[in-house]
Amino acid sequence: MTAYAILLGSAAAGPPPTVEYLVVAGGGSGGGTTDISGGGGAGGVRTGTASVSIGVTYTATIGGGGASTSASGTGSSLSGSGLTTISASGGGGGGSWNSSGSTGGSGGGAGGNSAGGTRAGSAGNSGGYSPVEGYAGGSSYHAPGAGAGGGGGGGASMVGYNGQSVSPYKGGNGGDGVQWPTSSGTYYGGGGGGAGVSSGAPAAASGGLGGGGAGFATVPGANWGSGVAGTANTGGGGGGGRNATGASGGSGVVIIRYSDSYTAATTTTGSPTVTVSGGYRTYKFTGSGSITF
Repeated sequence: MTAYAILLGSAAAGPPPTVEYLVVAGGGSGGGTTDISGGGGAGGVRTGTASVSIGVTYTATIGGGGASTSASGTGSSLSGSGLTTISASGGGGGGSWNSSGSTGGSGGGAGGNSAGGTRAGSAGNSGGYSPVEGYAGGSSYHAPGAGAGGGGGGGASMVGYNGQSVSPYKGGNGGDGVQWPTSSGTYYGGGGGGAGVSSGAPAAASGGLGGGGAGFATVPGANWGSGVAGTANTGGGGGGGRNATGASGGSGVVIIRYSDSYTAATTTTGSPTVTVSGGYRTYKFTGSGSITF
């Protein structure tokens, strides 16, 4: 008798031909020395789809957040043979007093201007990418003798808000980051809020969606302090402070995902978090590592 094999359903798929990626750089720290400061710019955010090959090792490099006053974050990347390196630029540090801050993936918000009036924030998209990886920081405003508000750090999807030019002189909110995946409710690359000082009951400026830290707020002549740090592994910018150490920016992250109909990676390093949910197999690198399909 001849034996016949009966196969139910289709054979399991092999490695994926393409993957979706998110590459987020470290956020900039907030300003802080000598009075009102701006919020740190968010780390640049890059998203897209890339072709991958069997047996090739792809390396995820995770950038750190700015760790001292007005310090820029460092870049993140995804690279491998046959893949054009996907890089995101670190966020610009927020400006301290009389400083516009630094350019970066997203730009730092401006610190207050001793002469009064406005001071422009710094530019984003320092990598010159299209679509852009981030936006400019907001402008500060200073009304001598009355109050001042630092500019909010730029976010990955919008510019930072300007310091408020009427009493109460609130700092500008940080610009919002990018929602990824679409409709997930999870954001990356939010700018830090600017510091504010005012006699009119100042409110702290909020960080942008995507891990941005809030700015410090106080009344004239009192309560010197730092803003809130950006959230780790979001690329969020640190909040601006007043005559204090600038709040740190959040570290970056690299995420790769593809349909769970394809097989798992053959090897990984760096201990990425692996999840299988919603039809996708996802690898999240919060520290540098690699993946081979």
